[in-house]
Amino acid sequence: MTKQRQDLATAYQIISYLGLDDHTYTHLSARAEDGCSYYMYPFGLRFEEVEAHSLLRISFEGEILEGKDNNYNLTGYLTHSSLYKARADINAIFHIHSPATVAVSALQEGLLPLSQWALHFYNCLSYHSYDSLLLKDEQGTKLVEDLGNYYVMLLRHHGALIAGKTIQEAMFYTYHLQQACQAQCMVLSMQRPFIIPDEKTCSQAAKELLSFENDLGTRDWQAWIRLMERLKQST
Repeated sequence: MTKQRQDLATAYQIISYLGLDDHTYTHLSARAEDGCSYYMYPFGLRFEEVEAHSLLRISFEGEILEGKDNNYNLTGYLTHSSLYKARADINAIFHIHSPATVAVSALQEGLLPLSQWALHFYNCLSYHSYDSLLLKDEQGTKLVEDLGNYYVMLLRHHGALIAGKTIQEAMFYTYHLQQACQAQCMVLSMQRPFIIPDEKTCSQAAKELLSFENDLGTRDWQAWIRLMERLKQST
């Protein structure tokens, strides 16, 4: 069992623990070791059910190379294969649609710099207009175009697409984006005047937050692993 496969299964478990899964309707993936295929769960499992051995390995052309279950999410396939083919720097892709990310994605102004969590994404977040279910190749192409050179994108009225150079980095972005969206929803719900930091402060904070550690997300990932191990031992 490869480390990449094991780490992706752990990511599914963490996302389940955080309550960011949406029954069977979202999907995470990681580029496989050969560089031209990726791991993703079989369509129909809840995230809490995903184990390393249950993951499929799928080619960029949609062929199942490893795995007993031949059922994968077509929208997931088009999403992940399109991005992996276009961006060699991306090795993990998480797609979530938590209520908070959906709510913020629907706002005209999108994500505002109202919290330190949000400042991780200051001037490095893109948007993609809602286009129903992703079922056509040209929709995958538009997804790639809208992501551009960024790693995080809000999908209008749908949720978020979060990529990373590593699984750990994708998890780091996912956690902070969810917290940022929740905080924004709380601020706006108070219906009181709010303060946005000036551009200089936001830019400086974003630079420092993303360069605070060399291997972004690894320290937090190790903490997640310890938590998952403790939870398994307690059951």
